[in-house]
Amino acid sequence: MTDPAYFLYHSIGQYPGKAEQMAAALGHFTDVWGAYDDAQWPKMLTARAEFLQLWADLIGADAGTLTSADNVTTALYSVMGGLGERLRGKRVLIAADCFPSLHFLLAGLAPRMGFTLDTVPLRDGAFWVEDDDMLAAWGPDVGLALLTFVTSTASHRPDLARLLAHGQAMGSFVGVDLTQGVGIIPFSLQETSVDFVVSTTLKWLCGTPGAGIVQMRADLIAEVTPELRGWFSQDNSFSWDLDAFAYAPDARRFEHGTPSVMACVGSVPALRWHAGQTGLLAHNRALTGAIIDLADAAGIRITTPRNEGQRGGSVMLQLEDAPARVDELRGQGIYADARGTILRLSPGAITTTEHVGRLFDALRK
Repeated sequence: MTDPAYFLYHSIGQYPGKAEQMAAALGHFTDVWGAYDDAQWPKMLTARAEFLQLWADLIGADAGTLTSADNVTTALYSVMGGLGERLRGKRVLIAADCFPSLHFLLAGLAPRMGFTLDTVPLRDGAFWVEDDDMLAAWGPDVGLALLTFVTSTASHRPDLARLLAHGQAMGSFVGVDLTQGVGIIPFSLQETSVDFVVSTTLKWLCGTPGAGIVQMRADLIAEVTPELRGWFSQDNSFSWDLDAFAYAPDARRFEHGTPSVMACVGSVPALRWHAGQTGLLAHNRALTGAIIDLADAAGIRITTPRNEGQRGGSVMLQLEDAPARVDELRGQGIYADARGTILRLSPGAITTTEHVGRLFDALRK
């Protein structure tokens, strides 16, 4: 298929020239890493520094408050291990429509760390957890609330300002998983002050796996001591004194073993490309609006908020045979995916109005 219709930005994002630019970046990595000299670490840590700066610029993070992580789950584990005893005897609050990997982690940590994991359920027949239900479950005994910026199964956006105000009143730590929205829905730490965020460079940012990030407000960083630590947790990573370990004074304390430099280097072209774009959200809104109109006309149930202020960059449709439809669409050069009966559609930079038309022509057949 010479003109694939791509609706998978909730999974792996694409942009024009991605393969060539990534190949060049990774080719440079192999040239440096395979050279018979001693310049590997200085050159690659400098390259990773660009990755971190592009991320800091993207979300308005202050200097020294952000570093890389292997993925969102390890990023959260580093945070949890840092908060440690502060959560003992408390509740950790999370919505049932969170990203499952994070719930798996928290459920496993709860018995050892001494907190109670409280999962706010969906209402009968609902596709996302209501803000009112989160607030009703959120009392002063909540030590930490982990919020989802955009959900992966309904593309629902909570009212972060309302939830954060309540969390501040309750004296809770509040973290946000940005994964499914960052890169398409604007987010700035200068406007939305939270205790920490975790995310990845996959999806709307079009980067590689293995290039996650963890960010925490500066005053809290100074108070946490992550249990997952290693040589890169130190101010001087190349200090070998076994009796002189000391955490780095900034976000580097969330690092541990050798960082995934190659993933960061491979993601820099995508972050550079993204930083130069201005019309991504408007393009997405035009296409998601067309998807909603065509779904309504076809009598297909929409399981995503219709209000743009409550919606991420995806539109989900309910089809009883969604997995089979995904296979049929693939055979026609149309790429989407399914979670149970939910068909997930995420149009991005390389998706066009003609692609949306082809999608619905195929669905009607």
